[in-house]
Amino acid sequence: MAICPVCNGFEKIESACSSCGSRMEDSGRVMDFYDDYSAYMPIDQMKMEDGYPQDYQQEECPHLLKCPSCGHDSVKFIKE
Repeated sequence: MAICPVCNGFEKIESACSSCGSRMEDSGRVMDFYDDYSAYMPIDQMKMEDGYPQDYQQEECPHLLKCPSCGHDSVKFIKE
C-alpha cells in the first residue's frame, strides 16, 4: 500500500484554475464524496471502484480541486 503525500500532510497541491487562473483549493480524495461511508472504506478497495481504472495500478491518489472564485472543479492525480 502506497502513501499519498498530500493526504498525509507531507506536500500541498499548487494548481491554478483553468477557467479564471485563481489558486485551486484541495477538497480531498475524490472517493470520499461518493456516499456517507466511502471515507471509512479501505483506500485500495475504493480505488478499484472509483471510476479511474489506472489509479490503483499506477499508485495515484485522485484529489478533487475546487476554485473558490469561479466554482470550477477538476481532479488531479497525486503520485503515491
